[in-house]
Amino acid sequence: MSLDRHITLAWQRYVCHSRGEFIDLAPPQQRIDENWYQGTADAVYQNIYRLEQEQPEYIVVLSGDHIYKMNYHHLVEFHKKKDALVTVATQPVAREAAAGELGVMEVDGDSRIVGFEEKPEDPKPMPDAADRCLASMGIYVFSTRFLFERLIDDAGETKSAHDFGRNVIPSAIGTQRVFAFPFRDENRKQEAYWRDVGTLDAYFEANMDLVSVDPKLNLYDENWPIYPLHQNLPLAKFVFAEEGGDARRGQALDSIVGLGSVLSGGTAVRSIIGSRARINSYAHVEDSILLEGVDIGRNARVRRAIIDKWVKIPAGASIGYDQEQDRARGYEISENGIVVIPKAEGRGRR
Repeated sequence: MSLDRHITLAWQRYVCHSRGEFIDLAPPQQRIDENWYQGTADAVYQNIYRLEQEQPEYIVVLSGDHIYKMNYHHLVEFHKKKDALVTVATQPVAREAAAGELGVMEVDGDSRIVGFEEKPEDPKPMPDAADRCLASMGIYVFSTRFLFERLIDDAGETKSAHDFGRNVIPSAIGTQRVFAFPFRDENRKQEAYWRDVGTLDAYFEANMDLVSVDPKLNLYDENWPIYPLHQNLPLAKFVFAEEGGDARRGQALDSIVGLGSVLSGGTAVRSIIGSRARINSYAHVEDSILLEGVDIGRNARVRRAIIDKWVKIPAGASIGYDQEQDRARGYEISENGIVVIPKAEGRGRR
């Protein structure tokens, strides 16, 4: 619901309804069979009637948990120029990073895909770079009629995972015109920026990059801005500037602080502080992500944690310093040791 609200409020103003532009949100449904979405391809298949109503010539399918800056116009033009039925956006990545995580492709001299493996443990290297492989970005362009035919065929396969990367695209390689589009980064940094944040640790690392001295993702590029939802909130406030060993100081170091937040004698270091959060006197937050409305109690300590919306951390609590204690409280600990506190653990949330 919060995602739907964000898209509606933040993005509806950027489309022109008089020109036929629109943003529609399709909640998960069971329109075709008794199951919820079984895979990425099935998710599109169960909404196929919506696509048929619009009758588009091409359909672009995107992953919702990836971060990058890309002009899809170039991707679609490449698809049309190659007279392709499927085009997959690709990016060279380190083989160890792709192993077991990303789809990996082989292409010929004309950028046609001749081999595709979904999340192989030993990815095939690129011909000119033994330590890198060509990874799928989870971004696809389909010619509409071909996509419909493939989705219908796949829906009838009882052994299929109904996934674009595992089933639909590999089944087309070798017999259909399937091409690889080289990612054109609009981030304007030395290295192309693309992150899959489908895991807690990947999400955490992507956020921590933003508070570094020179973040890999440029949030301040006026030529390619990122449009958030602008809330009508006051500016962040930092209260108390006492001196001495036991002094209260409301301060944030190497951090990003959202609108409406108050650091009332507490400190944030290398952290993302969401809107309407509060860090009370003598509290210390380090290497953490606080979402909207989080309240850190007086003298509490938080380290390497992700805390969901409106959670209230009690005074004197210690989070992220003793993993056994955190597990005993029922908190999830990620593979890299990040403590995650969901909304259900909070008091006073909205």
